[in-house]
Amino acid sequence: MAEKTLNDLFLDTLKDIYFAEKQIVKTLPKMAKAAVSPTLKAGFEQHLEETEVHVERLEQVFELIGKPARGKSCEAILGIIEEGKSIIDEYKGTGALDAGLIAAAQAVEHYEIARYGTLKTWANQLGLTDAAALFEATLKEEIATDQKLSKVGEAEANVKAA
Repeated sequence: MAEKTLNDLFLDTLKDIYFAEKQIVKTLPKMAKAAVSPTLKAGFEQHLEETEVHVERLEQVFELIGKPARGKSCEAILGIIEEGKSIIDEYKGTGALDAGLIAAAQAVEHYEIARYGTLKTWANQLGLTDAAALFEATLKEEIATDQKLSKVGEAEANVKAA
């Protein structure tokens, strides 16, 4: 059995986040539809547009390394998304729905922040500076989205849920 390298780990993680982003593109419209707050609904819609760009950036990275853009099933993101669906089902029609949606969305954001931070570091280590720059751009957007979600939670959703 051949020894695994950082290149192998990089490619596996790239496939993982690619799969995750494609799942998020499918899920964000459902979250936007479920949101009660117009601010939260607009935030989900805006992040959908950003996420579509994230998918394009990942496809650019696959191209840079000469590999086909293919995802690898990611149980972590599927579990996080399933939790979000449960919140929609269990809290629909309650004042706590938006707070729950924000919590679910932040779990997704934190997963993405961890993945993009790692990929950026590994890309730099592997001399893939163009890929590292793409990861950095996405990482900044994911962090900004997480911060916006916190603000909406603190300003409206958590107050309404209490």
